[in-house]
Amino acid sequence: MKKVALHWKILIGMVLGFLVGFVLTKMGYTNFVKDWIGPFGTIFIRLLKMIAIPLIIVSLIKGVSDLEDISKFSKMGIRTIVIYVLTTLVAITIGLTLVNIVKPGEKISEETIKELKADISNDKEKQKNLDKKLEDAEKQAKKGPLQPLVDIVPDNVVKAMSDNGSMLKVIFFVIFLGICMILIDKEKAKPLKNIFDALNDVIMKMVDLIMLFAPIGVFALMARLVAETSRPDLLIGLLWYAGTVIAGLIVMILFYFIIVYFYIGKSPKFFFKGISPAQLVAFSTSSSAATLPVTMERVEEHLGVDEEVSSFVLPVGATINMDGTSLYQAVAAVFICQALGVELTIGMTVTILATALLASIGSAAVPGAGVIMLIIVLESINFPSELLGTGIAMILAVDRPLDMCRTMVNVTGDATVSMLVAKSTDNLHEPNPKNLDDHYQAAN
Repeated sequence: MKKVALHWKILIGMVLGFLVGFVLTKMGYTNFVKDWIGPFGTIFIRLLKMIAIPLIIVSLIKGVSDLEDISKFSKMGIRTIVIYVLTTLVAITIGLTLVNIVKPGEKISEETIKELKADISNDKEKQKNLDKKLEDAEKQAKKGPLQPLVDIVPDNVVKAMSDNGSMLKVIFFVIFLGICMILIDKEKAKPLKNIFDALNDVIMKMVDLIMLFAPIGVFALMARLVAETSRPDLLIGLLWYAGTVIAGLIVMILFYFIIVYFYIGKSPKFFFKGISPAQLVAFSTSSSAATLPVTMERVEEHLGVDEEVSSFVLPVGATINMDGTSLYQAVAAVFICQALGVELTIGMTVTILATALLASIGSAAVPGAGVIMLIIVLESINFPSELLGTGIAMILAVDRPLDMCRTMVNVTGDATVSMLVAKSTDNLHEPNPKNLDDHYQAAN
């Protein structure tokens, strides 16, 4: 009997989770879904986050030390950052173009806006959440121009390793360590390199085993999401905005397919089959960081990217490459201006483009970080402060499902760039996928 592919298992789990969550919620068992099904989704996310930092450390050290030439590493680093910046600019341009053609903000009635105002003012929890995001954005905006550069260098690497939000600090230390391994005598570095090579194999096997749990985890995440969506009428009222964002994300996916087909020489079907499990996990978790272990496993084993490339490009991408988030910020900023009657000039549009690009580099690879960066984008065009709360309240009404979609695009972009860099450095080979349960029988 033919085994069901992992991406189909995850997709089935997602659909079943939606159906079960919808039926049980309609039957009045919302708390049952949250208390008895939802925790399995939380466990799945925690398992992925648990190995994210160890995976980055061992795979990046292995990848850098395998280069044996610092000039190769510098070339790969420059190409990676340049390509990430270019794809982000494409994403923002697509978003700005679509939102100005569709004009979704003009389709939101004043009555809906008043309803959203009343909803946010009467709900203390939502008001507290909004105030927290505004406060975080204000702190971020007050940082100096070179503060992001300062933030890359850790003052306590052990502390940085304990926080998935400090991924850039960990990457800095690990790259530094890997370069130093290249610079010392090979024989002296060999014992340490062997340890990290072995650790890398062990952690990749941990990823395989966690992915066996993926369909159940995704099922639980979707069921809980449906149970927590208490105001579907607001989702319908903001359908034009959500549709514009999703249309832009679809165009971005097609852009990746074009790159894969014409430059890399692989079919979209090959690319989609290889990366789809990571896309589905990204959709379910709304976190590039949590999805990183899956992305690395799929890119290396199913898309044929050498580990020395994927171990650098993907962790960096999970931190600074946010194509989907950048597109969303461009659409959301213009949408809010349209809905609340704030006229945009060409200069303000250019400012949105530039700020969204810079903000995407600073976005944490965790759920909801895009909203904080959106506030910074709006403040960069001197958006009226008295309307800011209302504008963000509108976005929050549909942010969760859109966050899921844009995270999927972020991960797809990371995979595309890793293939581009691998192709340009002759590090792209034929895939050699392993079974998730390899060696399982031998261990029994």
